[in-house]
Amino acid sequence: MANDKKRSAISQVVTREYTINIHKRIHGIGFKRRAPRAIKEIRKFAEKMMGTPDVRVDTHLNKHVWHKGVKNVPFRIRVRLARKRNEDEDSVHKLYTLVTVVEGIESFKGLLTQNVDVDE
Repeated sequence: MANDKKRSAISQVVTREYTINIHKRIHGIGFKRRAPRAIKEIRKFAEKMMGTPDVRVDTHLNKHVWHKGVKNVPFRIRVRLARKRNEDEDSVHKLYTLVTVVEGIESFKGLLTQNVDVDE
């Protein structure tokens, strides 16, 4: 009976927007390792939220994290996590997560996690 109630959220394709507080995740990290650690923490966050071990970071997101240099990473970042089907037949994983940055956010106050329509 326990198996009947357990449903896999991983099997569905979905897109969500999250606000990630990078500041608390890289607290205490040395200056020369802050931006690389921020990218690793974004990957870890995406893997936890979407449940897919295959996480791909968009180049625009990478540029956004690094745009103030290796030391001065933005405190918060708004990202769009899209769980997609893997087209590669050789791959071990059926799904992957694509992480992109949401541009044009002036204030992070009151922003919540939102489901986004896939057909955008």
